[in-house]
Amino acid sequence: MHSLRPISLLPAWFLPGYLLLVGIQPVSAQVLAPPDTSFTVHSAFTKAKKNYPAISIARPAVPTTIRTQTNITYCTIGNRSLQLDVFQPKARRKQGYPAVLFVFGGGWRSGDRSHHMPIAQQVAAQGYVTVTADYRLSTEALYPAAVHDLKGAIRWLRANAKTYNLDTTKIAVWGFSAGGQLASLVGTTSHDPTLEGASCHTSHSSSVQAIVDVDGTLAFIHPESGEGNDSKGPSAATYWFGASKTEKPELWHQAGALNHVTSQTPPIMFINSAVDRMHAGREDMIKQLDAFHIYHETHTFPDSPHTFPLFNPWFEPTLNYTVKFLNKVFKSQ
Repeated sequence: MHSLRPISLLPAWFLPGYLLLVGIQPVSAQVLAPPDTSFTVHSAFTKAKKNYPAISIARPAVPTTIRTQTNITYCTIGNRSLQLDVFQPKARRKQGYPAVLFVFGGGWRSGDRSHHMPIAQQVAAQGYVTVTADYRLSTEALYPAAVHDLKGAIRWLRANAKTYNLDTTKIAVWGFSAGGQLASLVGTTSHDPTLEGASCHTSHSSSVQAIVDVDGTLAFIHPESGEGNDSKGPSAATYWFGASKTEKPELWHQAGALNHVTSQTPPIMFINSAVDRMHAGREDMIKQLDAFHIYHETHTFPDSPHTFPLFNPWFEPTLNYTVKFLNKVFKSQ
């Protein structure tokens, strides 16, 4: 039984999940609230530096061979404009370039698409059209809104392929933390119409041909998962789903990519920290991938924080793993 608090005393970002937890259905499961800005590159750096004093924020020089276009609206839902940034090689290519959608993390309620701009720019310089995109967080819309948004971003890529010189048969999704969970879910559910959403470029496919999951959980209801521990208050995942895992287990189950592996699942790479709970379900998923003879790679950085891809010395090897994997999947064909 949940103890009730006056709504006026609750933080605004908690309202969507709180209303569902106490049995009140928000209109369209969406409540406009101030964004939660607690997770930033700087805040992550300050936290990680306590245990890893030699680290530095990755700020590589912007490659001169790429073109940048920012603040492009890819979908409008109500009065919410979802935007993305595009990085592409300046040189045009007749057959187009493979594309990569980068998905930020932040516990499904914080974070910003700018977090992965550095790696998106570097990957673009290697012959890819890369995109960093907004998606609705739990401060304004509950699961599966974020999934719908990101599938809409992939459809936008296909709808605008000629403009941005991309190959629609070669699209990957890359995500970190909550973004890794979303990337793996988006990438494994092209066969599931219930997760498509009804907005934005629906005449195009949201399928992807490769997945890079950087420390994102593969299963919420799993012995290895740390998500959904509400002993000290509702967890980040409980906020996102709007209900605990005991109240809405079907939602928690549906959101795990582990539960969607089929013979059509694309190649996937897992890049992980030393924090085991962040890749809950990975080994079970690998067994399923092997059963279907689906190509996969796993790379783990020992003695690393969860936020490793944002910092040196892990940024460059994360970039290298990403490019080598994408080249193997897309450019060896």
